[in-house]
Amino acid sequence: MKTLRVILWDQLSHDVSALKELDIHNDIVLMCELRSECTDVKHHQKKLVFLLSAMRHFAKELEVKKVKVHYVTLDNPDNTHTLITEIERHIVLLQPDSVCITWPGEYRVLSDLRALQKKTKIEILADDRFLATTVEFDAWAADRSNVRMEFFYREMRKKYNILMSNGKPEGGKWNYDAENRSFPKKDISIPKTYTSEVDTITSRVIELVKENFSEHFGQIEPFHFAVTRNDALKALALFIKKRLPLFGDYQDVMMIDEPWMFHSHISFYINAGLLMPRECISAAEKAYHRGEVSLNSAEGFIRQILGWREFIRGIYWLKMPDYKSENYFNASLPLPDFYWSADTKMNCIKQCVTETSENAYAHHIQRLMVLGNFALLAGIDPQDVNEWYLLVYADAHEWVELPNVTGMILFADGGYLASKPYAASGAYINKMSNYCKDCHYKVKIKNGDEACPFNYLYWNFLLKHHKLLKGNQRLRMIYASLAKMSKEKVDNILSDADRFLSQL
Repeated sequence: MKTLRVILWDQLSHDVSALKELDIHNDIVLMCELRSECTDVKHHQKKLVFLLSAMRHFAKELEVKKVKVHYVTLDNPDNTHTLITEIERHIVLLQPDSVCITWPGEYRVLSDLRALQKKTKIEILADDRFLATTVEFDAWAADRSNVRMEFFYREMRKKYNILMSNGKPEGGKWNYDAENRSFPKKDISIPKTYTSEVDTITSRVIELVKENFSEHFGQIEPFHFAVTRNDALKALALFIKKRLPLFGDYQDVMMIDEPWMFHSHISFYINAGLLMPRECISAAEKAYHRGEVSLNSAEGFIRQILGWREFIRGIYWLKMPDYKSENYFNASLPLPDFYWSADTKMNCIKQCVTETSENAYAHHIQRLMVLGNFALLAGIDPQDVNEWYLLVYADAHEWVELPNVTGMILFADGGYLASKPYAASGAYINKMSNYCKDCHYKVKIKNGDEACPFNYLYWNFLLKHHKLLKGNQRLRMIYASLAKMSKEKVDNILSDADRFLSQL
């Protein structure tokens, strides 16, 4: 029996389900570099280098194991450049007895594969790299009008006995998020992120991307991402040793010219398959039990993987395909040009877009409370915002990007995922960053040409959507404050917001 085993660019794990019963004497692994996957969404150039180089390194590792690999490069003249047509071409070419593939990370791809199943026998295997199955999540979410990550996270902690002591959470609390908002002193030393040397394979991919996708957003060089599992493991080990000890205290902090802070920068590797979520969780938990990191650091990191990552994936597969068109606030403003150019007087936006262009990365508070917060307050079309987030970040695949943007950032699902919109004025950005001190605008000024736009956009958002949000319990005090504002103050807010938004 000969099985054609198809591996996608975010499935680069040697024990992914499509490879678990691999017969090296008969089976063939198919991997394809597809122009459609590179251009249907015009991914960041650095993201393309990372994924294509990681694919080529993975194929080489399989070949070292004596696995038969049919690897279709981007410049192969026979490449049809779509997944389905390449599978069909190789069925004719190789005449396998069966075809299998691991469940993809995008609803569109799953739909294409299911359509192919009607014409040929192809088995779609569950992606068991995740710690919660879609069936398990669906059962947990059943009969809930809305869902909350915190409660799901607790169930996952219990299931896997992670940071648990005698059936109770370590330290007596489930969540130490309140201890993760300190601002560092000026002389704090921030460790460098992991850097990998560019080898021959990656150099060739860099030239390939420059030649074919130079019009795409972002910078390629310097390129230092890990592109093999061995290097990804080194990146994980470096984070546990150097960054995790202070991660908990400073994970929400933003600083000028410090894009990496104390974050792990391993989401690229987990989402592409080079690292497994369970081993990352285990590494942090062991460091805590060895006394090398604090509980708030270990718990905060573990919550991102065991809680949020698993929860977001569950939401995606539960709510698709309708989730992609959610637009609770009927937001329609086109994405402003400065999301591409960083050409804006708002220093926080300028910093985050610049670092995104340079690194194909920004940490979660930059994504949520600066770039996302502005998109929410300004009323930018969710379709535009989702496309931007999907293409600019190297760790972004639709299953993880879409619920984060639609549900968490934009509240476009009306509160199914998040209990309130993550809207904030300039005061929050000033509290959690040093961006405001070098800004053209004045964060302490509320109205007028010198005022921080986040200030009046925040209140304008609440005024505009009063009917939709007034019943939200978490906004009761905010709306009570709004009700006390004078008519003159409200008129100034509306006037400033209209003036600013009309110039975008």
